[in-house]
Amino acid sequence: MADLHDLERQAMPSPLLEDRSLDLRLAAAQVAPCPPQCSDETMWSSGRKSDIQTLVHSRHESTASLGSWRTGQQTPVSSSAKLDTLGMGGSTPMGQSSLSLSALIPKSVPQPPSKEWTEPADSIAIVGDRDDADTWRGWKRHLFRLVPLLILTNSLIYVLYLVYRILCIIWSQRRNNETYSAAWIFIGVEIAVAIPTLMHNSWTMLSMKKRRRPKLRLKGFEVPTVDVFITCCGEDDDVVLDTIRAACDLDYPYDQYRVIVLDDGKSAGLEASVTRMTADCPHLYYVAREKIPGQPHHFKAGNLNYGLDLVHRLPGGASQFMAALDADMIPEKDWLRAVLPHLLADPKMALACPPQLFYNTPLRTPLAQSLDFFVHVIEPIKDSLGVAWCTGSGYVARREALDDIGNFPLGSLAEDVATSTHMLGKGWKTAYVHEPLQFGTVPEDYGSHLKQRTRWAIGTVDTSFKLNFCLFGEKVRQMTIAQRFSGFLYATLSLYTIGLTISLFSIPIILLMGKRLVAYATDEQLRWLIRLCFAATMSNRISEYVLSVPAGYHTGQRSARYQLWMAPYIALCIVRSFMLPSWLGGTSQAFKPTGSLSSALNERDPLRKKNMVRRLWAILFNYMGFFHFMFVYMTLTGVALTSFRCYVTSSSVREVLMSLMTHAFWPPLTFVFICSSLWVPIAYAIDPPMMPDREDLLDRDVKTHVAHPTAESKKIAFGGQAAWFELELTTSTLFTALIFTLSFIF
Repeated sequence: MADLHDLERQAMPSPLLEDRSLDLRLAAAQVAPCPPQCSDETMWSSGRKSDIQTLVHSRHESTASLGSWRTGQQTPVSSSAKLDTLGMGGSTPMGQSSLSLSALIPKSVPQPPSKEWTEPADSIAIVGDRDDADTWRGWKRHLFRLVPLLILTNSLIYVLYLVYRILCIIWSQRRNNETYSAAWIFIGVEIAVAIPTLMHNSWTMLSMKKRRRPKLRLKGFEVPTVDVFITCCGEDDDVVLDTIRAACDLDYPYDQYRVIVLDDGKSAGLEASVTRMTADCPHLYYVAREKIPGQPHHFKAGNLNYGLDLVHRLPGGASQFMAALDADMIPEKDWLRAVLPHLLADPKMALACPPQLFYNTPLRTPLAQSLDFFVHVIEPIKDSLGVAWCTGSGYVARREALDDIGNFPLGSLAEDVATSTHMLGKGWKTAYVHEPLQFGTVPEDYGSHLKQRTRWAIGTVDTSFKLNFCLFGEKVRQMTIAQRFSGFLYATLSLYTIGLTISLFSIPIILLMGKRLVAYATDEQLRWLIRLCFAATMSNRISEYVLSVPAGYHTGQRSARYQLWMAPYIALCIVRSFMLPSWLGGTSQAFKPTGSLSSALNERDPLRKKNMVRRLWAILFNYMGFFHFMFVYMTLTGVALTSFRCYVTSSSVREVLMSLMTHAFWPPLTFVFICSSLWVPIAYAIDPPMMPDREDLLDRDVKTHVAHPTAESKKIAFGGQAAWFELELTTSTLFTALIFTLSFIF
């Protein structure tokens, strides 16, 4: 196979692919960077010694005399693959790191830095007018064009409805000379819930600006150099190794990229496995920095910055571009060829990032663990306005831009968002490549899910505080108006979870009061209130459906529920992180369970999961689901008591129905949706989704052990809970329509 590539290169005056068919033929002829001998199974049976010095010496001998198997040429990676370890550690900017010997060939002569890559003519192929043409097309795309109009209409109707509600309370108080405190609290709750929606709608309306990012591919062998970092810290070795194998198996010239494993967990098993792989994959490196107790390590940002500093000492120096993968993110073979052209086409493009997709999203999970609504709806809108975020994995960045901002910002739990925001503030551009180019794993237990999502929220808010909410300051001086508004909006929405949580927990209180929630002076005012409520509800239903088209209707519905049941957790973490002093429980970390868990719940493992009582206890008390339970219990108790009072104090059927509607059952039965949303943690504890073994979700090559997710595992499946949610939504909509019809009869 190596001879085949040599012949191809000799036959072409330039390493360009003249047409798509030739590109496909070459792709079919290429061999994985790590041949079958690179598989762990083969190397385990080879009887190699485990002594590190022996491994290093063996690798030096085997790689110093061998060229690239793709080209047959000596390369900076293959000819002198390792560093002299003398002087490493304290001489780096990070100052407290060390390079594992398993990644080094000692005392090799460093190669001079490779010359800057220059783009050959016709090196970038346009394979599609839109990068997301394969994701959604046809009538869905035409329907989505109505989003700005529908959102604007819905927002205006809802504001009109709220204003009329307020006026009716005022007119009723003047007529009856009475203060309707419960009605004021209820309208206040509705406004509080509506504010983040209206803020986000104002941003969504900007989707009227069409996004035109083509689908590109980098052709040929003359391509820029890339340093691919795989960051890990305590993940399962098998998960990390699957990512490493896939990264070594990219459709990219073997001598033009390096794969560097940055292991902050210092896993001996991972180091040994990577060491065995490097014998046949000389572009693979293992690095474990030294972390001195008592000194800040800066989490993932510190790990990445150490890698950025390290590659300057590797043969050939630092590459023109760097890329990063999370430990569990398996890249597709054309990952680099798909992302890099967007950077090469524009010298001011600092970073390009594909969506984070997942292959182990469980069936019928109520947690909304996929990011499909964000990656298929929100991010494309942001990209059209020049505000694409770095989403943490799969991105490719220009080293020049990273140098301009001083590498990855330290002191943040969301180094990805901070990095892209700093780049925008310096006048660089960022791009969102809407293609399925990487697939990872969602957290497999409830606690890990909470920790992940609260960490994202805290990191976003922390970055905004440091950048003055992107409104002013030297670090955001070159941002556009849209970029400033985006930075302000998403941090504000995270902060607003505090007000939203307070508003939510006032609902059971006003229901237990048994007072009228909707005040009016005349029956005609009540009729118009019902009609405006119906108009607002129906326009909202239509807007929700159309807005969710790219991600899927059920995904959009789960995202709406997720915002409610996660609000108390995010609010609590924000209060602890930014408002409370340490002596009152303040902390800078993401959500941590109270008490201690004696062992993992293993709630998604059908063989090892704890019983339901143990799961309920853990989620109610260790994970503070008790607040969710009490909300639902008190709300339903309030509805029952209010309904009983309406029945015993009314003298006719009409009066009973009118009293029930204005005291508890005002359309569209908002309390039902809120209770159902906040019941999610308890429902999860009672009946968690089961997950098959991870290996069953992968299609693995038996020779190379390279694995990629199966086509079926890449899809998001919906079970019976989606049907229940839809029944609930349909019932409340039909109830609203019934009340609307009756307003013309009575």
